[in-house]
Amino acid sequence: MESTSTTAGGRRGGDRKKAVSKSAKARLQFPVGRIARYLKKGRYAQRYGGGAPVYLAAVLEYLAAEVLELAGNAARDNKKNRINPQHVLLVVRNDEELGKLLQGVTIASGGVLPNINAVLLPKKASSSFDKDQSSKSKSSNKDSTEMFLFPIFHVLFLWVNY
Repeated sequence: MESTSTTAGGRRGGDRKKAVSKSAKARLQFPVGRIARYLKKGRYAQRYGGGAPVYLAAVLEYLAAEVLELAGNAARDNKKNRINPQHVLLVVRNDEELGKLLQGVTIASGGVLPNINAVLLPKKASSSFDKDQSSKSKSSNKDSTEMFLFPIFHVLFLWVNY
């Protein structure tokens, strides 16, 4: 009678196979094992299925890829080679679905969305014929508008330079 040695797991002799992570099996970059550990430790439920951490890792990876792709496009639009928090903020706040998902989230060093009120923007130039006609009929109106807007711009200038 020959005696054969058994290894852990009941297999007989031979070399062990190389360990394959759950992330590699699912072809994911996000760590499935770590997410499973966090699910157990967090006590979100008494029990959860074996596919739950895989699914959660896939969802998180998809969201990260989506945000990074859009932030990369925003960085390229701003002629930058590196994504910074402001690009991420622009993406999240300008996208309807991401904005709804991350509504209460504050992005560190993200700043604020650039926004200029339409009243403060310069008016569009029209054709020369329209300018001649409008300047004749609105000469008194132009003076009153300038008199009205001058104090507003003056206060804004003082506030910005304060």
